Amino acid sequence: MVEEGQSTLIAYRNKLLLANRTKEPSNYRLYRKHRILQSILPATVFIFLGFIGLTLGARWLVKGASALARSLGVPPLMIGLTIVAFGTSAPEMFSSAIAALAGEPELAIGNALGSNLFNVGVALGIAALISPLKPPDSLINLPFKPAYLIVDEIPTLLLVTLVAGALLFNLYVGLFDALILLGLTALLIYQLINKRSDAPSKSKQSDPPSISKLQAIAYLLLGLVFLIGSAELLVRAASFIAVSLGVSTAIIGLTIIALGTSLPELATAVECVLKRQHDLVFGTIFGSNILNLLTVLPFPGLFSPGPIEPSLLSRDYLVVLVLTLLLTYYCYRGIKQNKMIGRLCGLIFLSIYCGWFTVMLIQVQI
Repeated sequence: MVEEGQSTLIAYRNKLLLANRTKEPSNYRLYRKHRILQSILPATVFIFLGFIGLTLGARWLVKGASALARSLGVPPLMIGLTIVAFGTSAPEMFSSAIAALAGEPELAIGNALGSNLFNVGVALGIAALISPLKPPDSLINLPFKPAYLIVDEIPTLLLVTLVAGALLFNLYVGLFDALILLGLTALLIYQLINKRSDAPSKSKQSDPPSISKLQAIAYLLLGLVFLIGSAELLVRAASFIAVSLGVSTAIIGLTIIALGTSLPELATAVECVLKRQHDLVFGTIFGSNILNLLTVLPFPGLFSPGPIEPSLLSRDYLVVLVLTLLLTYYCYRGIKQNKMIGRLCGLIFLSIYCGWFTVMLIQVQI
């Protein structure tokens, strides 16, 4: 009994010694917080630099696009639908391609749908809150040949949105779906090439700065580089801060990444409104949303076919469809009745996005 008591006492003493050795210093928590703050400080600086880069990039992009449209005799809407829309959609394309190659098709699909939601709900919503927008008449009055299937930008966006919903309806994305979207992309490119886009813009907007064609291209390319690079810098810095503070990676993907890839559209829309280049606002939003569905959604079907979560259809796509229908209605009414898309419309767009965002976060946390 004595020996058992001594062995128990020795074991207890060893535990105490081990606990004393592994015990954290009294100021360990304070030291850890200090280290976290030290690591977060450079990321905060990068976020600040990222916002500066977005501002400069948007300014140069709008300046170059406006001057290029004027020098080429092309309506600003057409520049927004093609060059600007493609450039601002590049982050979604790159991130979705990487996600699909990594075997995460739902991340790529969510990126495309989330970007469309952000473009209309936030980018266009905030732009309308800053200043009422006049939809360009060319959205429904562009001169197309009668044989064309798609007659203007509004039906194009509606058609692409409905086709994407029909393909997602079976909750599976495969090679067949990707080929349909790519075929529709080829048709759209064919239309853009053959479109008689030399009609002058009828929108009453301030004249763009008088610069040469080469300078306009330089501003345009430099603006695109700054927009994409600054958005990437913001995403990486914000993600690092979120991880350092222990925020869920799911929340990071659904918020910071989706926001970061859509920041170029927001920055461009705000800068266009401040410069009263309303045609570029609508061209960028319409073009970006069409490209997101046609060129981003095919990546999962090509590289990582498989089933998708039902919430992508019942929650995310449904709100995309609602916002697209509202955008179509307000644009058509604005053109036919000569009305502006005012602050009330912008508030409606922003409220729908905030409602969707709140529901999404609640479902993720559940």
